[in-house]
Amino acid sequence: MPTGDRVPTEDSGPTRYAAPRGGPLAGTVVIDCTSVVMGPYATSLLADLGAEVVKVEPPGGDIGRRIGPTAADGLSALSLRLLRNKTSVVLDLATGEDRRRFTDLVAGADAVVTNILPSARERLGLDYDALARVRPDIVLCTGQAYSSRSGLRDVSGYDDTVQALSGMADSYRLRGGEPAYSPSITADKTCGLLMALATVSALYSRLRDGHGQWVDVPMVDNMAAFNLVEHLAGHTFDPPCGDIGWARSLAPARRPHPARDGWVCVMPYTDADWRRFLVLAGRDDLLDDPRFATAGQRGGRSDEVQAVIADYVSGRTVARIVSACRTARIACAPVRTLESLADDDYLRERRTVETLEHPAVGRYRNVRLPLDFSRTPLGDDAPAPPLGGRPQGRPQDRPQG
Repeated sequence: MPTGDRVPTEDSGPTRYAAPRGGPLAGTVVIDCTSVVMGPYATSLLADLGAEVVKVEPPGGDIGRRIGPTAADGLSALSLRLLRNKTSVVLDLATGEDRRRFTDLVAGADAVVTNILPSARERLGLDYDALARVRPDIVLCTGQAYSSRSGLRDVSGYDDTVQALSGMADSYRLRGGEPAYSPSITADKTCGLLMALATVSALYSRLRDGHGQWVDVPMVDNMAAFNLVEHLAGHTFDPPCGDIGWARSLAPARRPHPARDGWVCVMPYTDADWRRFLVLAGRDDLLDDPRFATAGQRGGRSDEVQAVIADYVSGRTVARIVSACRTARIACAPVRTLESLADDDYLRERRTVETLEHPAVGRYRNVRLPLDFSRTPLGDDAPAPPLGGRPQGRPQDRPQG
């Protein structure tokens, strides 16, 4: 994937690349012309995997630097996650001099990633034809609400609107009676993952034939496809042979259940799991009940199944339930709060969550990309850079209390 030898300039100037970190994408250079969450998340994954990511920011910086809790100017909690391992340069692509500097960056890059709308890309020289004139084998990955090849190409979209357009909000209606949004920026992060996958796939294709290409990741299309994996259900067939929606997922009773001292998830999934659970729960009367004999039958009666589980959970402690289910080889887990994840023993041991020192922010919790490569392990994360700057060294201290 790497372009080969690249000679960094002196410390001043946008063509200074970040120091190599190791990882499977080491030596690959990506120009990041993204903003907010979806695009920056895609490029943060590429940076975590070892790519040298040059974040091109407008004067004033990416809006993500100012969203949510902020401990230092231009370094919000969100940007600490999405800008780490990147180099930041400030360029106004509407000006001739900065456009020339951007062209210099592209000439030494493997890929450009952007979520700027198509008409603006063309105006700023970020369309594939313009980039390929600079670097014929460049890979361009674009992402926005609708396909760049559709009449809706310049209609803007964000996580909430994409959830509404893709059926995700409606899945909450099927379960609870009213549409709702996921309590996570699900569309942004899912499509960010797909942008990273698309970029790596195009780079892999270039290894085989030497040609670059443009890959477009429309959010509405991809989230609709994502939701229809299971929810197309009976409407997969023409004519339909059942309802729309995955019955097990949409059952109102499908949720964690209250124990004596907390909440717990118990999931006897296979037929053998179910039979062992019935014995554990003292419900031998259901062992030969044909209504629950197979996973398919139980999926269609999810509310009844969950009622049996809820009855078992009620009155017992979480620890007792988890211990008993693990002994019986039944999937079971306590419900952890989001707050508790930062201090979870397993996640800290794995370095998924680690406490580091940032030169501007001070101590902060970093969330690593928890992938293990046997031959090309990921390097330590470099702190998010200030606007127009580079990461200031490497974290020296390993996980702290």
